[in-house]
Amino acid sequence: NAMIVIIQWVMELAPYGVAALVAEVIGTSGVSVLTALLAYAGTVLLGLAIHAGIVYGGMVRFIGRIPWGSFMRAARPAQLIAFSTSSSSATLPVSMECAEKNIGVSKPVASFVLPLGSTVNMDGTALYQGVAAIFIAQVFQTDLSLGSQLSIVLAATMASIGAAGVPGAGMITLALVLTSTGIPTVGLALILGVDRILDMFRTAVNVTGDLAVTTVIATSEGEELQLNSSSSDS
Repeated sequence: NAMIVIIQWVMELAPYGVAALVAEVIGTSGVSVLTALLAYAGTVLLGLAIHAGIVYGGMVRFIGRIPWGSFMRAARPAQLIAFSTSSSSATLPVSMECAEKNIGVSKPVASFVLPLGSTVNMDGTALYQGVAAIFIAQVFQTDLSLGSQLSIVLAATMASIGAAGVPGAGMITLALVLTSTGIPTVGLALILGVDRILDMFRTAVNVTGDLAVTTVIATSEGEELQLNSSSSDS
């Protein structure tokens, strides 16, 4: 609760700080940095799509033995709530309903896996933080060795696990990632302008991962899953 309050304070003050920081960064690096920002956003979205489609899709299809398209239709209500709220915690009740009613997961499995996943499973956030850290390093012409890049991967993964499931929490943990690798934290100002949109997509990916893992765990426990297409479409 304390972390949520602090994040709310930061998000209320952020627009004023962002305006000043963006002006400084653009004045130093030039307007061309905005074109690079579009490439950064596109890279994040492409990475999220590949991760959701290949990693989660493969898990659901080959381990959970459920068609990927049918799973996505069953998970749609939770994905929409995650996309609109950018909060895994706020989406949790809907995720549990989707798992139990739309996918056929038992209540004990859903009640154990999903609350844990809403906090620990932040793959979308980790992916975004890794791309963001490398992008900011490139903007400030900071050379990253292979060891530094591996450190970013490790730091982003660990920071995402501890991130709160509320909007904007990823920016707080990204600052820790940048600090740990010596990348200027002032670069956060560059990506704050598109962070809200990317936050919506990565939260949807996080929730999709929660449901995918829940499906796999239910299958490993011997449960016979039956998708309820009528519920998923309502």
